[in-house]
Amino acid sequence: MRAVSWPCNLFRIAGLGTLTANQIIAVMPELGLLDNKQAASLAGLAPVARQSEQWKGKSFIRGGRGNVRQALYVPALVAARFNPELKAKYQQLIATGKLAKIAITAVMRKLIVTANAMLKADRLWTPTLA
Repeated sequence: MRAVSWPCNLFRIAGLGTLTANQIIAVMPELGLLDNKQAASLAGLAPVARQSEQWKGKSFIRGGRGNVRQALYVPALVAARFNPELKAKYQQLIATGKLAKIAITAVMRKLIVTANAMLKADRLWTPTLA
């Protein structure tokens, strides 16, 4: 198990507060040791395709750690409004006709993938201008 240095680098992501970052670290101690797909899947934010040769349904999310999804929902709303990079992603998804809940789920996935990458590289958040 890997020790996380405090104050955690996750606190600096726009939209992700200290309480949420602490909960994510407590519930997902593997964060920073996984690749991006594994981190999203472990959080239950990876899309699951439901289709066969004759029938094609919508993708959905399920499984994983539900408390991480619950902890990331409101921070994703904040990030979609105030984080320039995630705001651009959210608006792009809405412009292409995606539902707001689907766009927020994409922002939640982006938050967990970003947190995983930051912990893996042991670097600080550097905002980019969208």
